[in-house]
This record gives sequence, C-alpha cells and structure tokens, in this order.
Amino acid sequence: MKKQIFLLGLLVIISCKETKNMDYSSVVLWKDYDESSEIATNQEHEKSRMQYKLIQSRVSDKNEIFRPLYHEVVEMSEAEYEQLKPLILEQDIPTIQQHINDGKFTYEKLVRFYLYRIYLFELDSKTTLHTIIALNENVVEEARELDRLTSRDRHPIFGMPVLLKDNIGAEGMNTTAGAIALKENETNDAFIVRQLKKNKALILGKVNLSEWAYYMCNGCPLGYSAIGGQTLNPYGRRVFETGGSSAGSGTAVAANYAVAAVGTETSGSILSPSSLNSVVGLKPTIGLLSRTGIVPISSTLDTPGPMTRNVVDNAILLSAMTGKDTADEKSVSTTEDFVGAVNDSGSLKGKRLGVFKDLLETDSIYLKTANKLRDLGAEIIEFTTLEVSMDGFLTLLNIDMKNDLPEYLNAHVQNKEEISMRSLKEIVEYNLADSLVRIPYGQSIFDSILKDSTSLDELQRIKNRLQENGRLFFDTPMDQHQLDAILSINNYHAGFAAVAKYPALTVPMGYKETGEPISLTFISKQFQEPGLLKLGHAFESATKIRKPPTMYK
Repeated sequence: MKKQIFLLGLLVIISCKETKNMDYSSVVLWKDYDESSEIATNQEHEKSRMQYKLIQSRVSDKNEIFRPLYHEVVEMSEAEYEQLKPLILEQDIPTIQQHINDGKFTYEKLVRFYLYRIYLFELDSKTTLHTIIALNENVVEEARELDRLTSRDRHPIFGMPVLLKDNIGAEGMNTTAGAIALKENETNDAFIVRQLKKNKALILGKVNLSEWAYYMCNGCPLGYSAIGGQTLNPYGRRVFETGGSSAGSGTAVAANYAVAAVGTETSGSILSPSSLNSVVGLKPTIGLLSRTGIVPISSTLDTPGPMTRNVVDNAILLSAMTGKDTADEKSVSTTEDFVGAVNDSGSLKGKRLGVFKDLLETDSIYLKTANKLRDLGAEIIEFTTLEVSMDGFLTLLNIDMKNDLPEYLNAHVQNKEEISMRSLKEIVEYNLADSLVRIPYGQSIFDSILKDSTSLDELQRIKNRLQENGRLFFDTPMDQHQLDAILSINNYHAGFAAVAKYPALTVPMGYKETGEPISLTFISKQFQEPGLLKLGHAFESATKIRKPPTMYK
C-alpha cells in the first residue's frame, strides 16, 4: 500500500520534501459511502442489537479529524512503514523501548507509525472500524520534544502513544461521551491523564464508545455513539460484537492503532470489549485509579482501567495512572510495584484457582483451559455457583447517574455557555428535539432514570446489600478453598465483581470455531492486582494464545 493511498483527492505524487510546504486544508481524505447494503445485510444477523440502523456518524466529519495531522503522516513512506512493522507491531513496551534505546527508531517515528496505520485503515470504507474520533494535533511535536530529552530516569510509559476512551477528559480534545449533547464539551485533563502526562506518555487521541457508556438505551448496539457511529470488531466487521462500552479502546488496541488504550468500567465495560477483541483488560479495585474528570454513571462503581495487547503493558499503563487524588473520595495511594509483579517469569505451579462447575459443563474452551492450567501445575478447584440477589442494581446506577452527572457538568465543563445543560432531564429534552439524529435507538434508560424516585436512604441500603452479596458470591468459595483467584469467562460475572468492588483481569483464552475471541477472566479480592497480573502473565506466557486480526496485520 503506497503513501499515495492517503492522497485521495490529488492527481500528483508528492515527494517527502514537497509535503512540508503543501496546504492540505481542503484535501478530501474521506467521503461518506453508501452503507445501505451493509445495513440490509445485518438485518439478518442473529443478534437483534447488531441489526444496525446506521454505521457512519451523521454528525462527525472524518476530514475534520484527520486533516490536521495529514502533513505529518505523508512524511512516512510505505517502505519505512514496512521496515518498522516487525519492530513495533504486536511488540510489548519493554521491547519497543529497547529498540528506541538501540537507535532503531525514535519516539517521533513511533507516533508516525501508529498514525500511518490509523490513516491506512480508518480512511478506507472497507477496513474502517469507526474507532478514532479525535486526534491530538500536537502529538508529533510532543514526541519530538521527548526525543530531545537526555535523562534516563524514566517510567516505562515514557513516549508511548496511548488512546483514551472519549468519556475521559483531555485538554485540546472535546470530551463527548459519544453524545451530541456534549459534542463541544471542553474540559481539563482528567486526573489519570495528568498522571500519564507526568510520566511522559503521549496522548494520541480519543476513541469511540457506547454512548453515555452504554447507559442510555436498551437493546441498542454495543459500540454505537452519535459522535462516532458504529464501532466495528476487527476480527469480524459487522459479524462479531465489539463489546461495550469501551468498544473503541478494545478495537483500537486489537488493530494496533496505539501501544495501549484506557477504558472505563461500571459493570463489564472493560472486560467485555477486551474479551471480544482478544486484548488484556483490567478492571481495578474501586479507588486504585481516580475517576475525577471522567463522565460518570456511578460514583459507587465507576473506574478507569488499562487495555493492552499483553499483561506486561497492562501493568505498565496501570502503574502510570496511579496516584492519590484528593478530589475523589474513593482514591487511595499505593506503593505496589505492578510492573515488578510481571517482571519475573512467574509460575502457575501450586496456584489454587477456582472454576465454575456450570461453565465447565457448558463451555468447551473454558474446560480445555482448566485442564491446561492443571497441566501447568495449578490446583483447579471446582465449585457450584452461589445464588445471591442482585436486586436494586439498576436502581443504584439510576440514582447515582441522576446525581453524579450534574456534578460532573458543573465541575468539569469549561465552556458553560455552549454546554448549558446541567441535568439529565435537560439532556433528555435536548435529545427529543431531533430524535432521528441524536437518539436513533431511543433513550429508554434515561427515561427510566428520570422516573426512579428511590430515596437516598434506600439507595444506601441497596448499596450496602449489593456489596455484601457481591463479596459473599466470591468470598464463599475463595475462603472455603483458599483460592488465589476465581476464573470466569469474558464479563460473565462482571456485575458481581462490580458491586463487590473487586478487581478483574481478562486475558485471551482462545477463539471459537467462528473466529470470535473468548477470554479467561481472573477475579480476586480488593487490591490484589499484583497477584492477578502475575497469574495473568504466567497464563499468557505459557499459552501464547493471542493472535492479531488477519485484516489488520
């Protein structure tokens, strides 16, 4: 694929030297295509929520997103891109850093490599995942500045391009949560973004998500937002679901658009897209990472978390975001060495791992994995699922969002004249003014939130009961059998982990006969992330299961 692939509206081939003086302000990089046949095909899909009403965004122009950095992308030739591929593609952070230290390429070249891939695939209607919805226009210059630094006292995340889910605040890029109501929302950096920048990570851009973190409509497609359109799965575009709500984070990492991405989870929103895109995702203990500056659903359950192609990178990204945030009452300081936890070879020998009997009986890949772990020296303990009540779970989310969203709008929106809405009720009314464009799948969950009149006293009782039941669900087998972790599939038990406020790490486990990814999820008690990362790393190292999507190699 030659560099000219990007010069869609031009009739001449431009040399690298000439590109520096070119004016690309009107170049056409993307034209909306006729998606009617794709939509018609998906009306036969077995999953009703994949019977899409639209695929492309009706409000965002990709030319506006991609033009500002186009002059940087055309500086990289196809030959240079191909030369860098084996040094960067699917490599972990320590390997990439070693290549840079050895002088094989620079941080600037690393950024250009990922931008080249993004433009190559996202500006082609046959490969676009509709996953990139904003780019940091200064990222190449920021990489150049890092190349000029001489100090070697660096966090491993130094110079690594990272993508953010677009409910996470970042200066210079609007924070939309995928919603037209927040299309022009200007914010400061979220606390975790400040930590990333402090450690010299490069914020490459923002990625698509399920609008309002998939707490707006019932039965709507995972990975859809009005701002970004329909996110697609690189392992099967329009065939497999992306998972939600951190769909863009999962698909972008799977397609090698960046070193890593940050997602957020309330209940399954990191675990689900990580699993369905064959990447590693960690939902941390509530409080390990700050939530300040992130568009909320629930101050009780929300957390950001790292999404990467391997466990080592996951530990590095987690480490780069930690820190005590006085603005988040749940935030804690930590001295844990997450990176150190995965630096040794690790072993599964003697580890006591609990497995669900019903999953062994119904999922052949889970059964095969349990047997493999046993062969690797782990003690596999089967247990019967404990029945506990999750009554009140939606009420918790409803009342939290009704109260937490106005607090966010008041505290973090910088351009308050343009973003004048201050309540969920006002957002619902705004959406109704043009429902075909703003809410083509409706906003039934928002409607339910407004109708929910649960008192704060009753809400607190629900929270207490759910946390007790969630912990009972896991603690009973953990304590009875002295388990190091419980093993689940994908986001199957994400709700229980959410209300228990327990961490969960999902790691690629295999691929179904259809080619759809499936993952093994390790769950343990609060603040046991080092142990989870060590287990995940040992499993990953012993099995080496992940393979990149064929179309995006």
